[in-house]
Amino acid sequence: MLNGKVAVITGGTGGIGTAIAKIYAENGADIALVATRDTKEASDFTDELTALGRKARLYLCNIRNAEDIEGTVSEILADFGGVDILVNNAGITKDGLLPSLKTPDIDDVIDVNLKGTIFVTKALIRTFVKKRSGNIINISSVVGLMGNKGQANYAASKAGIIGFTKTVAKEYGSRNVRCNAIAPGYIETKMTEKLGEDTKKMLTEQLPLGRLGTPKDVANLALFLASDMSGYITGEVIKVDGGMYV
Repeated sequence: MLNGKVAVITGGTGGIGTAIAKIYAENGADIALVATRDTKEASDFTDELTALGRKARLYLCNIRNAEDIEGTVSEILADFGGVDILVNNAGITKDGLLPSLKTPDIDDVIDVNLKGTIFVTKALIRTFVKKRSGNIINISSVVGLMGNKGQANYAASKAGIIGFTKTVAKEYGSRNVRCNAIAPGYIETKMTEKLGEDTKKMLTEQLPLGRLGTPKDVANLALFLASDMSGYITGEVIKVDGGMYV
């Protein structure tokens, strides 16, 4: 479905990012992974993608820093010759009720989740416009649609991504650049490992589908949105939440 395509994936060595990178590579895409740290796990995963017969490279980047992002994007364009797909997946949480949130807790979440998404898109948008083709997929959250106690900073960052997605779709649709957002619910990743078993059980019982999601559930939708099968879809926010927010 993605033969001959080059995909940039931020947060590409985490749970959802890893699943998206793998399914993209399995479907013919070359992969530029953007991460903050060069861990053994990240290096091994890059090798795993290469073993699938795809070109795959890992780039270290401070997603909070616009200049660092510009430099990383320049490296990627030089190495791969172009980019077709951008997945803005990098994200963090620093939860707490509003009065307890310290300024760094707010700044860090907004900087990584929202500003990182804006900066990376900004760094690549001219490339997409010049070739009159591009596909941007932003990972938001169902929390950005419905809010959540103890996540004011996170909900604000993910809601901001939704507004940004719709704006980019309107600004660049005439240049054949599409931009959509995925809003996952509770997905089994390191982020949700922080939840206790009792909390997970309670959440599962409340979900119409009766289970937490998996990174593969999100990756399947990301594959569809990256492919030509979704060629007339832009500006959309699609939930992958097991019916959590109906």
